Parts: sequence; structure tokens; C-alpha cells
Amino acid sequence: MIPVKVLAVRYLANADPKLLKGLGAPKDRPALAMLTTDCDDATYIALDEATKAADVQVCYAHSFYAGAANASTPHAGEVIGILAGPTPGAVRSGMEAALSALERIGFEEVNGVPYLAHTVSSCGSYLSKEAGIPQGASLAYLIAPPLESMYALDAALKAANVGLCKLYPPPTETNFAGALLTGTRSACYSACTAFAQAVSEVAHSPR
Repeated sequence: MIPVKVLAVRYLANADPKLLKGLGAPKDRPALAMLTTDCDDATYIALDEATKAADVQVCYAHSFYAGAANASTPHAGEVIGILAGPTPGAVRSGMEAALSALERIGFEEVNGVPYLAHTVSSCGSYLSKEAGIPQGASLAYLIAPPLESMYALDAALKAANVGLCKLYPPPTETNFAGALLTGTRSACYSACTAFAQAVSEVAHSPR
């Protein structure tokens, strides 16, 4: 696994109401926790883990253009994520859950090609909203470079009884692509396995 680097973390115990409004955070959730990392998709999964571990919601999460290798400043990385909660303790607990998740979630690499094929057994409030599925449903989170992702996504959809929730066609902000698929936990796992195998095929024999 390619380790995720956490670049910056900060907390606001009582954010300014105008900032809360701009970020889409409710007035009754004035505490914020912010982080940047060098891996957007792993961070989105980790932020979802935070929503399951504490009374927090993801009020803002966005990838930066071109990817971490082209970050504009030392602590910008590839993504920013912001949690909102009712108390400083809640957002700190949520952030601790996200940071813990980032220690075990990340991209794999095959023959120089990075990819993410991760089964989310039970979605929290963030990924369920992104995918348009109920909280607690299972999800296959699939990301790879443009051609590899589209080729491997076809294999994933054919390998298991899964639905396509959201397609990230190339190019995304970070010049990758992929999709969110849903089904039973075992179906999502099978889709992830098929996706990884197809990416490996292209990586070893691109032409």
C-alpha cells in the first residue's frame, strides 16, 4: 500500500458564523476540524469513517487540481476535508477516527500504476450522500488512471451484481477516474477484485 501523508490538521472550537455559512455547515455545528493530505480518495473514505465514529458531518471536501505531485504549497497536498460538529470534542473525535483510517487505507501500485479498489462495508453519512444510497449500504470505491479505470470498471460491473452509483469520468481534478458501485458486501468485494485484476492486466501489457 502507498502510505497517505497527512500534511496539516487544525481545529476551530467556534468558527465564525459567516465561515460556517460559506462552508455549508449548520449553525448548530460551530466546531470545525480540518485536514489536508496527499491522497484525495483515501481521505474521502476516512472522512466517511469519521461520520460513523462521532457526531460530525463532512461540511466540505474537495480535491485540488493536478494531484499531490503538483501541489502549490508544502501543506496543500491533494485534498482538503472539513468536519463540522456541535462541540470541539466531537470534531476532535471525528478527526482522530479519520486519521486512524488513513493508516490503513491507500492506493496500491502495480508496475508503476497506482489504483484504489476499496470495499466500504457500511457507508456513513458522507459517502452515502455522495453515492445516493442509504447509510449502512456497502460500496466499492474504485479509482485508477483514465484508461485503466474505464477498462477495469467494465470488468468490475460484469464480475458482480453491483449498481453504478456515481461515475467519475476522466479527467478528474487529479487526472484520474473511477466510480462508486453498490451491492452486497461480497458483491462489492468481488467488483474490487475484478477491478484490481484488470488494472494489473493493463499495467503489465498496455498495448
